[in-house]
Amino acid sequence: MVDHLVNTEINSQRIASVENCFGASGQPLAVSGRVLLGEGILTKECRKKPKPRVFFLFNDILVYGSIVINKRKYNSQHIIPLEDVTLETLPDTLQMKNRWMIKTSKKSFVVSAASLTERKEWLSHLEECIRHLLTKTGRQPSTEHAAPWIPDKATDICMRCTQTKFSTLTRRHHCRKCGFVVCGDCSRQRFLMPRLSPKPLRVCSLCYRQLMVSKSVTRPDFYSTAPGM
Repeated sequence: MVDHLVNTEINSQRIASVENCFGASGQPLAVSGRVLLGEGILTKECRKKPKPRVFFLFNDILVYGSIVINKRKYNSQHIIPLEDVTLETLPDTLQMKNRWMIKTSKKSFVVSAASLTERKEWLSHLEECIRHLLTKTGRQPSTEHAAPWIPDKATDICMRCTQTKFSTLTRRHHCRKCGFVVCGDCSRQRFLMPRLSPKPLRVCSLCYRQLMVSKSVTRPDFYSTAPGM
């Protein structure tokens, strides 16, 4: 089916339609050999609360964005290379069902489908595309993944010191290494993790110590810095 659609007029029109929905805020999506396989609305587990997002599955990338007008205008475009994706099925919770995690080296997050059948279809198509790309490039599945951020509402206290209570004046922060919700005192350090960002990122006290040990033993390409430097 993918080979049949490559470089066809109908495929070009479908991709152009997606580009038009993102407008000037989106990146161009039409490249040689790229095929749009399908689209759908999934619920993405965000920091504040779960939110609907539109997802477009291509044979080499996964694109998603925020819905702004009648489900046909989108912004906040995100493009994920499928060869960097690992999938993990998750159990249901009281708030979300038919869940799975999309894990990449730069960002990992949880999504849920409207039904179990829809989840199976998404996973099947994603796995097929990933398998095809890895076979084509000769790459091995990625083993390094960014930690998903735990939603703010998952805890009312710091997940490191387990003492500080969050309030209007006491902000929640997220460790970029483990994804835990932590207080300011437990996340004063910054650490440079090149695969996530060119700038030092906030990490919790435990992850900072672990990263420093890892740096001195096996990862000389990592550097630490104090806040404000």
